[in-house]
Amino acid sequence: MTDIVKRNARAILLDGDELVLIKRTKPGREPYWVTVGGGVEDDDATIEAALHREVFEELGGKLARAELVHLITDELEGGIGVQHIFAARLESMDLSVRTGTEFAKPERGGYEVVRVAFTAEAVCELNLMPPELAEFITANTDAIASVLGSPIREA
Repeated sequence: MTDIVKRNARAILLDGDELVLIKRTKPGREPYWVTVGGGVEDDDATIEAALHREVFEELGGKLARAELVHLITDELEGGIGVQHIFAARLESMDLSVRTGTEFAKPERGGYEVVRVAFTAEAVCELNLMPPELAEFITANTDAIASVLGSPIREA
């Protein structure tokens, strides 16, 4: 069995009928878009807890709901990386309280919060990274919305 050496938690984050993304701009590179999220840290109780922390750090946001819908694996030095992709609904957002280290380091480029219509056509127009996630979203927009529209299961 190959070791998992890195885990990320990312959100296909919906606010109403819009997808909330981050537009990344770096010197010498074409702009690209990413979903909200990042690395799972040792002190995160769960992968979903890491997602909630990342949403707060990057957006000053809180989630109303998050459901794991997809995994992406990457071959990395020493093992594999796993990106846990959640479909999520945004409950609130206050950009003035963002706390991620990326905002304190201008050399890392720009992090602009953007909204796009949650349609396959709108997502196809973006340079959304990683490409596997863009393909998953464009092939499954109705299913993703359906997951978030279904009743929350009782424990």
